[in-house]
Amino acid sequence: MTVRPIRYLGDPVLRKPAKKVRRIDDSIRRLADDMIESMIAAQGVGLAAPQLGVSLRLVVFGLPGEEPWSLINPVIVRRAGERRLDEGCLSVPGYRAPLTRSMRVTIKGLNLDGKEVRFREEDSVLAQAFEHETDHVNGTLYIDRLDSKDDLVKLSDLAPAAADQSDT
Repeated sequence: MTVRPIRYLGDPVLRKPAKKVRRIDDSIRRLADDMIESMIAAQGVGLAAPQLGVSLRLVVFGLPGEEPWSLINPVIVRRAGERRLDEGCLSVPGYRAPLTRSMRVTIKGLNLDGKEVRFREEDSVLAQAFEHETDHVNGTLYIDRLDSKDDLVKLSDLAPAAADQSDT
């Protein structure tokens, strides 16, 4: 497993819809392992393949103390409710912004064995990450969803407690 460099805002790979994974083979499994290592090293809770420069519909998730996991060809199949929260991104380091996300999110895709899986989260960081990482594979960044670019706050301008939140 290898920690790969994360691509930042301005890299064109972040703006293109990623390609569907057609075949799950050892190269996809290695990529998923590298993505998990890279996400953990960056202290994130989610990471999409385009953030590592790979234009494939593959995302990984992981909370501290829990086993990280991969999802191939993720699709949000249900959203309900709304909530306002602060969001950041490993590809837009040093900034956060208030954003509206869904209260409940159901996502589906394939696991590394090629079996369809579904996950439902409500009012959690994973619910937020499901939408955030699915946006990434669709070529969208969270800053595209802001009411105003003026909402972006540089982390150095925040109090230490407010700046110490995980990014997706």
